[in-house]
Amino acid sequence: MGTEITLDVGGVAVTYSKNHRGIDHGSIFQEQDRKAIRSDQINYEWYEKNDENPESHEMAFTRRLRHVAPRLELLGFNLERVRREYGVIASEWKGEELYLHEGEERTPPIEPMSFIEFMNFAIAHPIGSLDDTFVSPSSGHESAAQIQVRFKGKGIERIPAYGLSPSPSFSEREFFMRLINILHPYSVLRVLAEAEANRDAAVVWQYGPLAEAGWAAEREFFPNARRTETFLIATEGSSDVHILRHALALLRPEVADFFRFIDVSESHPFSGTGSLVKFAEGLAKIDVHNQVLIVFDNDAEGLEAHQRLSTLMLPVNMRSVMLPQLEEFCSFPTQGPEGVHHTDINRRAAAIECYLDLNAGNHPPAKIRWTNYKKNLDTYQGALEFKEGYCKQFLKQTRDSLDRGTYDVRKIEAVLDYLIAECVAIAVDQFDPTDVEPLNLF
Repeated sequence: MGTEITLDVGGVAVTYSKNHRGIDHGSIFQEQDRKAIRSDQINYEWYEKNDENPESHEMAFTRRLRHVAPRLELLGFNLERVRREYGVIASEWKGEELYLHEGEERTPPIEPMSFIEFMNFAIAHPIGSLDDTFVSPSSGHESAAQIQVRFKGKGIERIPAYGLSPSPSFSEREFFMRLINILHPYSVLRVLAEAEANRDAAVVWQYGPLAEAGWAAEREFFPNARRTETFLIATEGSSDVHILRHALALLRPEVADFFRFIDVSESHPFSGTGSLVKFAEGLAKIDVHNQVLIVFDNDAEGLEAHQRLSTLMLPVNMRSVMLPQLEEFCSFPTQGPEGVHHTDINRRAAAIECYLDLNAGNHPPAKIRWTNYKKNLDTYQGALEFKEGYCKQFLKQTRDSLDRGTYDVRKIEAVLDYLIAECVAIAVDQFDPTDVEPLNLF
């Protein structure tokens, strides 16, 4: 008979394998997601009778869909990628429909659902609202038809591959999953995550039964982003590395393992904008396959370097960005030869320390001091006073101190959201529509 291993959401499988590990789903989980949960492949009566602990057979990774969704995005499965994948599937199905019914009088031919229609259908039926009562195929036509009654009049015949599955459905919930499970499993999860009612559904990859049966070794099941799925964040200086790494650990721990940084334990090997540009140029020339995000400060030197790098044709796995422009920087205290004025420091003087809480610590009111003139840009470069102190104050913060609300993280959160979005774009840009698995139409 063998042993199955599935990736489930809300108690229904989106993909499965038998007698081997199949797809490696470790990347959508973290170590804290590993736990023992009850399995329908375990004979609990035997364990109770023999006074044995079934925990090793029950081992699984489980995580709420709302916490899986950000990891799916960094793996390249955002809604834009899903839309493109669906377009390939729908176009293929339409072509096959025309071929299979060539010469028949069908006016007009069936048009597949648009992606928006498909997504709206998928999220209109939360998994938890669907009946998972088992219905045997031998129980009669009426019982089998009852599984589908909720979806009548919903245009399901326009869902690509509708009616082509050779296997019967055993519950309303399973029938629904068969309707929408025409994409990559992670694309299906990402679509389902758009429904608020689905976001607390458990995503489960239970490996215990398969490992205990000897079909796979337990060491094959480990969490966190794989090396090829991570992003190298290359910055101008050491303080950028320390701040971003600490910010991810505190504010985005659910995806922090996707990001790597240049080792600055002794010194920054590519310190400064000029060195960072040369580093990026070198990576592009050797066609490095790592996913790389080059990050410049939101100041004049960063702008000049970013413009220089933008003249290169970077590969799809590399991007160059500047720290985001913020409204808070449009009128910021600055010190120059003519005294103190409130000035827009975006693209002129906003290094990463400016995104920290500038009211934290025992410092005078935050202020930029203008330094050197950038002739190419016809503007001055500025620097935040006491920036080292602001950095040290942030690195002292803990999750408990942030929960007390005494430290303002809104600006640094804006940085994280921006950088994560750019990394998602890198992952999505590498999606090749020709890699979409063809539908099993026969």
